[in-house]
Amino acid sequence: MVTPAGPRFDTVIVAGGHSSRLGGTPKAQLPVAGSTLLARTVEAVLPFGTVVVVGPEDPTLPARVLHTREDPPFSGPAAGVAAGVVALAPVADRRDWTAVLACDMPGVDRALPVLLAAAGRAASDVDGVIATSREGRRENLAVLVRTGALTRVLAEVPTADASVRSVWRRLRLQETPVPEDSTADVDTWEDVRRLDLY
Repeated sequence: MVTPAGPRFDTVIVAGGHSSRLGGTPKAQLPVAGSTLLARTVEAVLPFGTVVVVGPEDPTLPARVLHTREDPPFSGPAAGVAAGVVALAPVADRRDWTAVLACDMPGVDRALPVLLAAAGRAASDVDGVIATSREGRRENLAVLVRTGALTRVLAEVPTADASVRSVWRRLRLQETPVPEDSTADVDTWEDVRRLDLY
């Protein structure tokens, strides 16, 4: 696999939701291309730096993948991002950039090169880049952000039961269009069928 050009980064993968619209079936474990949604996301980012999964433990993942839970559990993705950043803090070679990704975007490997290229070109006063869909919708869990800026803002804002948008609005994020469906996520069984996961 050719590694896309751009800054190296660590990754927080948010995987701790209830999957309520899937009847409680853990979306992270849905099968895709002989793997799972979560494993596919981990595989896409592992070459770039340290990865932490925030959610239930998955013993099938590589041993070097870190694991943590948001506190309290099921307190939302903002709390998951915060827990992931805390888990990454002691890493000896912590990267200058941190990716924040949902676990349920089977095409995210196609979005990453675009985000990386945008981060590499970003002005020094830009805190990060956020993926946008073809329709211009911000993808709040497809973000590449400077680690220092992310750590600072997480120390300033409440995250339990808060939206990720409440974190991102405190940062200067550059909107970055990504390939069609590369950040399409799985929330319902209709999404599962549409993305041909079974």
